[in-house]
Amino acid sequence: MNYKISALPIFIFIGILYFLYNGLYEDPTVIPSPLIGKTLPVFESTSLISNKLLTNKDFLGKSYLLNIWASWCYGCSLEHDNLLDIYNNDKILIYGLNYKDDKKSALDWLKRKGNPYSDIIVDTSGDIGINLGVYGAPETFLINSDGLILFKHVGPISTGFYEKEILPLLLK
Repeated sequence: MNYKISALPIFIFIGILYFLYNGLYEDPTVIPSPLIGKTLPVFESTSLISNKLLTNKDFLGKSYLLNIWASWCYGCSLEHDNLLDIYNNDKILIYGLNYKDDKKSALDWLKRKGNPYSDIIVDTSGDIGINLGVYGAPETFLINSDGLILFKHVGPISTGFYEKEILPLLLK
């Protein structure tokens, strides 16, 4: 009997177990982005609130969170109180990207829940989101004062998100 051939299924099985075991400990909210370390993609859109023209250059000179949200997004409702907490404690500026949403619905949603955003970029077509590599709402990016994307979080942000995820990156 050839022992090399009979041992092959055991090694294959061990290899499969190794990859499955490692997959159990990966955080599904951390999705690598090819934009980490690169500048925010060029865009031009209007502000949801003031209708003024906004471009990526308007956000240079300050670190901020860019939160992708929509009134139709359940996860956005889950994270909203945490965004308000960050906003109310003056921890960092938060800008919104209203993703594939209706303007009236978005404004009504903010009126009911409160507005944690310094300004809100309208992305009705989803083109800005596509350029950011957005999978869906909610997603949050940390962008530094030079316009470099430092971090991407997929899904609703949780309590303590700023202290656990953002502050350590800002202190580097």
